[in-house]
Amino acid sequence: MELLNPGIGLIFWQTATFLVLVFILGKFAWKPILKAVQDREKSIESAIRQAEEARKEMASVKADNDRLLAEARSQGEVILQEARKNAEAYLAKEKAKAEETAHRMIEDANKKLEADRLALRAEMKNMVAELSVDIAEKLLRQQLADKSAQQKLASTLLDDIKLN
Repeated sequence: MELLNPGIGLIFWQTATFLVLVFILGKFAWKPILKAVQDREKSIESAIRQAEEARKEMASVKADNDRLLAEARSQGEVILQEARKNAEAYLAKEKAKAEETAHRMIEDANKKLEADRLALRAEMKNMVAELSVDIAEKLLRQQLADKSAQQKLASTLLDDIKLN
């Protein structure tokens, strides 16, 4: 029953022990514990601040990346349009060259055809003249085989010459 009704001496010594224990804990344990808690609190705040700065920096980097990507796309469009224009100009130039070459080849072929036609016409005239002379020679030999036909032809020719 003593435990249920403690005496004054027990209360005094328990209080004194408690106060000594509080003093010893305050002197040696609470300061380091409180310092460790404060240090931990500061490190957590620092980590939160760094995370916030990193988030802001990432947002800035993302915005820069988006801007650079948009610029790259616009430059790509410009380069593509320029390449199309260059290709069209090159094709037009090559088409004009091909048309000029074809026109020149047609003119050369026409000139050659005309030259060949004139040469063929001259050759045909020569052949016709030779054939005519050969036919005339054969006819004359046949007609002038007798003396009376020769005299008659000579007089006809003389009459034609006098008339002209």
